[in-house]
Amino acid sequence: MLFNSLSFVVFLIIVLVLYYSKIFNWTGKKRMLLLSSYIFYGLWNPPLVILLWISTIVDWTAGNKLAAEVNQRKRKFWLLLSMFVNLGFLAFFKYGDFLLENFVLLLNSIGIEFTAQPMDIILPMGISFYTFQTMSYTIDMYKGKIKPARTFLDFALYVTFFPQLVAGPIVRAKDLITQFYEEKKATANQFIWGVFLLTIGLFQKVVMADTLLADTSDAIFGSGKILHGIDAWVGTIAFSGQIFFDFAGYSTCAIGIALMLGIILPDNFRYPYASLGFSEFWKRWHISLSSWLKDYLYIPLGGNRHGITKMYVALMLTMLLGGLWHGAAWTFIVWGGLHGAYLILEKLQKKYLPFKITKWNGLFLAFITFSCVNITWVFFRAREFDTAWNMIKSMFYLQTDGEKILSSFDIIKVSVVIGILFLCHWIMRNTSMKEASQKTSPIVLGIFWAIIFFLICIAQGSGEQFIYFQF
Repeated sequence: MLFNSLSFVVFLIIVLVLYYSKIFNWTGKKRMLLLSSYIFYGLWNPPLVILLWISTIVDWTAGNKLAAEVNQRKRKFWLLLSMFVNLGFLAFFKYGDFLLENFVLLLNSIGIEFTAQPMDIILPMGISFYTFQTMSYTIDMYKGKIKPARTFLDFALYVTFFPQLVAGPIVRAKDLITQFYEEKKATANQFIWGVFLLTIGLFQKVVMADTLLADTSDAIFGSGKILHGIDAWVGTIAFSGQIFFDFAGYSTCAIGIALMLGIILPDNFRYPYASLGFSEFWKRWHISLSSWLKDYLYIPLGGNRHGITKMYVALMLTMLLGGLWHGAAWTFIVWGGLHGAYLILEKLQKKYLPFKITKWNGLFLAFITFSCVNITWVFFRAREFDTAWNMIKSMFYLQTDGEKILSSFDIIKVSVVIGILFLCHWIMRNTSMKEASQKTSPIVLGIFWAIIFFLICIAQGSGEQFIYFQF
């Protein structure tokens, strides 16, 4: 079920009516939310709910054993069992075909003729997100950072809470399970703000991502042609805007829906395209994933505790695996590798060529960072490595026989939208939507809300799924 569908609107209204009715006590409301979450997920592909059940039961059992067990070998066993089940599912469903394809290529490259039928595995929606979320629970239990969930119901709801189930934010147990212990009810201000955030999120998805930018991005990356440099750049920045509005839109919807239930979810985006460097970019983009990778991968790999060289190795491995997390293709690994290289080069620059950032050079630095991030998006969006490489060569005018396929209107439209996006991020980089709204007249805010709601209605979105559903 998609947030940008009428069926979800009906679903959400029913959930809210039941949640705020006096039919259930708090335990009954949690059971209702759990059942609603399974319905929300199961309507996409019912049999795959079984994966959620298995993950829930395994991690609930492992967590309780880790809390009670004092023998270190047995504690490691339960941790490894949890990781084996979760990563095993992720490896099979997400990387099965990728591993088989590369195994066949390896055999053929050494002269062994071998063919294999693709397994055509269905990728479960949101498996990358809920896998990382449940793994964080057992890892934190192993490290003694948290206490086990009080009840199986609380833990099961933590795993499957429908607003953020399929595309995050990836929420730690200490930040979400504990909210289920006492009855939650949104205040009038929280509920209204939640509805406003849901509207903003749908506007970002339906109007900005799908209506204004998706067609241009799809036309460029799906053309199969050698493109003119202008078209290559415009298609790339169109996707840059599309993926931000799409993913940030989902996160904003999720935060808003949860807030309508009285549940607080963390921010996942903080105006990332105004970042002053790549370290800051990853503190502003997909915050829940970058913090997860830092805490559960970068630091265990050594972080910055064992010298400069090992720190760079740990940083690069983290970003490579972060790229692989996004998808089973070499293009995603290249995307992660580029970000790893950016981060390393930035650390070298700060060490050997430091300079003071002022209001005069800050905007330029943000633009350079944004431009470099756009280069990485080429590998993220392209289906094939050859497509990505041809795009890069066109963007840097290394080939002069490229075709122009975009109209002047498309070029102007995308340039204006992305220019406004960049400037908005720059203006808002040190504040938040909540703070800005508090400084705005209620009348102006109401007019703005009405306008974006009207635009959502007339956009007639095609009901496209969110980009990160496939990750």
